[in-house]
Formats: sequence, C-alpha cells, structure tokens
Amino acid sequence: MLVASVSTPSTSNKQRSTIKVGTRESQLAQLQTTIVTEAIKAQHPEIEVEVVFVTTRGDKTLDRPISALGTRGVFVKELEEALLAHEVDLVVHSLKDLPTDLPEGLCLASVLNRADPRDVLVSKNKTKFVDLPPGSKVATSSRRRAAQLRNIRHDLEFIDIRGNVPTRLRKHDEGVCDAMVLAAAGLIRLNLEDRITEFFDYERSTPAAGQGALAIECRSGDSEVLATVALIEDKSVRAEITSERAFLERLGGGCSVPIGAIAHLNDNGQLQLTGCVASIDGASIIRESSKGVAAEAEKVGIELANRLLELGARDLLDHLKQIPVTLSPP
Repeated sequence: MLVASVSTPSTSNKQRSTIKVGTRESQLAQLQTTIVTEAIKAQHPEIEVEVVFVTTRGDKTLDRPISALGTRGVFVKELEEALLAHEVDLVVHSLKDLPTDLPEGLCLASVLNRADPRDVLVSKNKTKFVDLPPGSKVATSSRRRAAQLRNIRHDLEFIDIRGNVPTRLRKHDEGVCDAMVLAAAGLIRLNLEDRITEFFDYERSTPAAGQGALAIECRSGDSEVLATVALIEDKSVRAEITSERAFLERLGGGCSVPIGAIAHLNDNGQLQLTGCVASIDGASIIRESSKGVAAEAEKVGIELANRLLELGARDLLDHLKQIPVTLSPP
C-alpha cells in the first residue's frame, strides 16, 4: 500500500486526530477521494487525513471481463479487507461498485455528491447511437449497458473493454472500437465532458444502482468515524440509493447482472424509482417505475422488484445463470 498524507493544521488546542482513508489509485478514484476528504475537513478542520492507496483485483486483472472475476465487488474486496484489518478507518467507493451484501462488521456510513447518473456514448466524429453504421464495434465493460442497447440496435457488435477512463478513451482513439458507453459521472468529474457524444435517457439505458454517487464504507462499531462522516451525507441521495439498492438486493443482482435502477427524490419528498432487468441478448427487457416517499425508500425498491419478478424477471435471471460470461449474446 502507498500512503499519501493530506494534512490540515489544527485549529484547536486539542490533540489532532487522524483518519486514514482507503482508495484505489486511478485518477478518478483519487479525485473522488479528494471530494470526500475536503468535505470532511470542511466540517472538521482539526482532522488530519492520510490517503492509503489499495490495489484491487479489478485493477490488476485487465485481460478478462469484469463479470468473469466473480459475483462480489471486484473493486472493493481489498479495500474492505484493509478496513477489517484496521489499516484504514474508512474507504471511498463509486457506489455502483459496492455490493448490497456488505461483510459483517462493515456498513455504508455516508453517501454524498451524486453526479449525473446517466450512461453516455463516446463515438468517432460525434456519431449518434442511432446513426452508427451496422457492424460498428461498441465497447463497454457492462453487461447491463450492452443488453439494453442491444435491444435498440441488434446490428451492432458489443465488445468488452477494460481499464480506467483515460485508458478506455485512448483505446477508442486508437481504433479498438467505433464507440463506447461510459458513465457520465466519471467523464464529468475528470473534466472530459467534451468527449461525450450523447446522454442516454433512462428508457434507453437505465443506470446501475448507485451510479454517479460516492459512498463511504467504514467499520460499523467505529462510532467516532461514523459521527464524522454523518455530517457530510446528502440525505436526498441516501433515500434514492436506498430504494435502488433494495431493488437490486431483492433481485439478487451484482455488477455482472443486467439490472438497472435509478431513483429521483423531488423537492416535495416524492420518490420515483425506475428499474429494469434485461436478457443478455437484449431480446427481452422488463422496465417499470414506482413512486413512494423518502421515508419508505426501501419498501419502494422491494415492491418494484417484486412487480418485475411477477412480470417475468425471475425467468430472465434464472436463464442468465446458465449463460457463459461474455458480452456477446449466446
């Protein structure tokens, strides 16, 4: 592990405390961690923050699709191990990477700063998705994105692509693919919004649960850290992701399953959740929406998942278990 110190001078006579923050080493992960550490220091200027870089299996294994690396979060396991070993006090995740079944002793302590949750297209000559020539290669590491977009364009070839955002963009520019689908949030946070050709609305590509949001995970018994990060939580985003993750958990989905969920909490406290389940070949998509209130966010997610199961999602999910790990249709 590499350690980078980010210190803030003490503003009181008390002994300064220190919080160790675990994160991945990618440019985007470091930027997201800076958002979190600056938010902490704004509330607690007396705290010293040490950033500890942790390399995950997903960062090391770039020659296979993410879905081939296992069902549990390939970008979080080593970070959680560092937490459990008391090597760090909290870790920062892209929330969409964080499984719903957290290890015993860990908790989702705080949620903040949700950027645009939509998926986007990056393409040569800014060619729109509908205008891509038949046979064009569209790169993505996500079964969810490929399945939904294959439903719209059966005549495109969806291929797997790995690496951080700058690496993927470089591969695109070198001709590995004609277009690629990414999360808007990453490009926006990296000031690469000019690379976006178009944003996909939720009816074309329903985002992953938690997409665009930042998550802080810590030990559930660490009351001091829990109290510290509670002050920087966005309660509206917490309500949204609670319904999304309840939907995902009820369906039993992970990052390799073509399940999408996106919620929006309006100013009147009304929560709207859209969820979908798709077959790998894109031939079948079940997409429905439900409404509720923030106080019942979990209930909204579970009830929408139950509705999709009744509409045939169970058969799609059962069939998915029999399909080899690939972005290509069977």
